[in-house]
Amino acid sequence: MEKFYLTTAIAYASRKPHFGNTYEIIMTDAFARFQRRMGKEVFLCTGTDEHGQKIENLANEAGITPQAYVDGVSAEIRGIWDLMNVKYDHFIRTTDDYHTAAVRKIFKKFYDKGDIYKGFYEGWYCTPCESFFTATQVVDGKCPDCGREVSQAREEAYFFKMSKYADRLMNYIEEHPEFIEPESRKREMVNNFLKAGLQDLCVSRTSFKWGIPVDFDERHVVYVWLDALTNYITAIGYDPDKSFEEQSEKFKKYWPADVHIIGKDILRFHTIYWPIFLMALELPLPKKVFGHPWFNFGSDKMSKSRGNVVYADELASTFGVDAVRYYALSEMPYAQDGSITYESVITRYNNDLANNLGNLVSRTHAMTKKYFDGIVPTPCVTDPLDDELRLAVKRGVEESIELMGSYHVADSLESIFTMLRRANKYIDETTPWILAKSEEGRARLSTVIYNLLEVIRIAAALLVPYIPATAESIFAQLGTDKTELDTVSEFGALESGKPLGEAHTLFMRIDEKAFLEEIEKKRKAAEAEAQASAEPEHEPEATIDAFRALELRVGQIKECERVPKSKKLFRLIIDLGYESRQVVSGIAEYYTPDELIGKKVIVVANLKPVKLCGVESRGMILASGDSDVRVVFIDPAVKNGERIS
Repeated sequence: MEKFYLTTAIAYASRKPHFGNTYEIIMTDAFARFQRRMGKEVFLCTGTDEHGQKIENLANEAGITPQAYVDGVSAEIRGIWDLMNVKYDHFIRTTDDYHTAAVRKIFKKFYDKGDIYKGFYEGWYCTPCESFFTATQVVDGKCPDCGREVSQAREEAYFFKMSKYADRLMNYIEEHPEFIEPESRKREMVNNFLKAGLQDLCVSRTSFKWGIPVDFDERHVVYVWLDALTNYITAIGYDPDKSFEEQSEKFKKYWPADVHIIGKDILRFHTIYWPIFLMALELPLPKKVFGHPWFNFGSDKMSKSRGNVVYADELASTFGVDAVRYYALSEMPYAQDGSITYESVITRYNNDLANNLGNLVSRTHAMTKKYFDGIVPTPCVTDPLDDELRLAVKRGVEESIELMGSYHVADSLESIFTMLRRANKYIDETTPWILAKSEEGRARLSTVIYNLLEVIRIAAALLVPYIPATAESIFAQLGTDKTELDTVSEFGALESGKPLGEAHTLFMRIDEKAFLEEIEKKRKAAEAEAQASAEPEHEPEATIDAFRALELRVGQIKECERVPKSKKLFRLIIDLGYESRQVVSGIAEYYTPDELIGKKVIVVANLKPVKLCGVESRGMILASGDSDVRVVFIDPAVKNGERIS
């Protein structure tokens, strides 16, 4: 059996992955399922990248060890992958013992053959990306990949001689035009990096400790990208002490990888650094690196700092897992960025899943039940409309398979749903409810219903890689075991005379208005919670003498009335024990006079008098808050005039 080895980029274990991050594993899973249905022995590898300065910093902020931090995040990532119904064959963690041992040997192997030397790194570094940049690559003091601030770094480091392999890599890319896809990504890598000249790459750090120690110099830890990239070979058993011919059968079976599916932002690491590392290890290069676009929130890059992050598990709680998978796969173009908004998710869900697919299955199942007692009818009288339908199905099958094979995932799905739309139109054209009214019509009706059931079966067989649980539900409702991809090449594999299974609603329509109102309610609640827990702004530190300069005394409010022509101000008469004091306070929007009279408050008694709306104020009462002002009241037992100190 032909093998097919594919990988995702391993997810960085710093935070919970958002929808854009989750897209990659959904796409890769869909492609793995497709290849399995094409008869190949598939191995899908994914996992988590767990070392680096950023993680060390986050763990310190959380007050836990880096290992404890990544244990939690890695488990959360794996949980989301499982929730999305991803069928991976191996989940690697870069803190796994076998991986760390192999990385140490790989680093030593590079050093022993003269590919690595010690020096000093001085330049720009982006902590979130764990990436080094030259002065010409930095854009206005910011990372060219993520747009965040970079910092100057100078430290002892080991360097890899990238220039030693640059010409060999350039020749390989020219001789293997399929190596980097899409084409636009390949041009970017060649023109911006290879033709510009490769600088030697810093491959160790000494400014932090959370990484794999260099085997022969433990003050250094291995640069996170050298560590992370090698997961693709350590996950299938690579042994640095052996030649390719001496490797395990598993490694020789699956390497080279058929495709690395990654985000476009890390293409440089996978199409320049990784191939060069493999050349230095004398290993074959992967057959393809596919750099997929990003998911934006509307037109903006999805970012937690911008407050526009959408999470796949949260979407799944409302729409279901298959709806999330469908949206991710149908909305991401081949080469351009995709977009997600709550409005577009609802539109896709209602139009494509609830109406086009769900309603077709529901109507057809119900008509079969009503007109043929739930038994798949035998087609009898045909019509040119049947030929048109079969032609549309044949075209949809061929296009869908061809497009999926070339990584045009959204286009492949569109071919299937075009077929479904044609089936819905076929119902309107053939009017089964009218045919059912006569004996002559019923003969024709048997063909119409059979054709609809067969289109649904074929569509479900094609949909297995994309929305597998939905496809299985459709098969169950049809009562068929004709589910494999090799049953879709010829129209008519559905067996007549067999009973349908139980009907189930695939997708319930979503009330867009109610859903968006609930999202806004949650957003405001989260915003309020964040504001409540946020670190407040602080004044500069004050000395004890500065505090003592304020004369704070307890006073009791005896009179309270509104200041004329002001909605915000009260005129208060306050008994300070030794005198009565008039104070004007901006609390009229938050209290009534009855709520204040008799209450004891804290008065700043030595403020210089001022006039507010023409009324003199000789002091200030203490209160908290900006949007919801609350007066600080004092225990009634405290004597009027007593000083607060």
